[in-house]
Amino acid sequence: MTPAHATDYTWFEQRYPVLGEAHCFTRVQGIPVDDLLRRFDALPGREVTGLDAVIEAWETFEDGADEAAEALLGEDDDRLLVAVTELGGWSLAVEPYGYLGSLHELVPRLADDTRLVSHFRNVNAADSFHWWEHGSCRLHFEPLFADQRHGSDADAPGVPELLTACGFDLGGERHELHTEAAFALAERLTDVRLDPERLEAATFRLGYAPRP
Repeated sequence: MTPAHATDYTWFEQRYPVLGEAHCFTRVQGIPVDDLLRRFDALPGREVTGLDAVIEAWETFEDGADEAAEALLGEDDDRLLVAVTELGGWSLAVEPYGYLGSLHELVPRLADDTRLVSHFRNVNAADSFHWWEHGSCRLHFEPLFADQRHGSDADAPGVPELLTACGFDLGGERHELHTEAAFALAERLTDVRLDPERLEAATFRLGYAPRP
């Protein structure tokens, strides 16, 4: 398989415009779906098939029209939807318009005793990328400003070259395809490629996590 590059993910915003505006994708290695939901402190809900169904569930949840969620949560509606599936030995948590997988206070718990790769962006193009292993931050940066990095591997040999190979601009002058480059870097770090066919075939467990 050809190493991932930002141009491999130009389909994402066109195929999923809601997620193209704002999302958080979190991959945690070797943690079962229900266990990852527990790390989010999420109440588990029903299963749905396909990312389109996840987006539909989020829209109805946000509108207060999700009867299944209402029956589960009662008056405790100050929660965020997290949908989790298993792909290639990793659990993938998708948050439409969410951000939990990017929070500094939550990431260490999600990554406890395993590996985590997450990337987030909001409607204002604020973004972040996390790579953690066994309680330690190896790399954290804003994809829009990939020249400003933190973590134990921020400037380790090969890391700047890896970022450049994914499509990031380390000169801080070009700000195109930085979201797509985050998907490419996540793929290279996890060996899990995302594409519409795989995402629409996946079974997601919905969860409802408390808003910080």
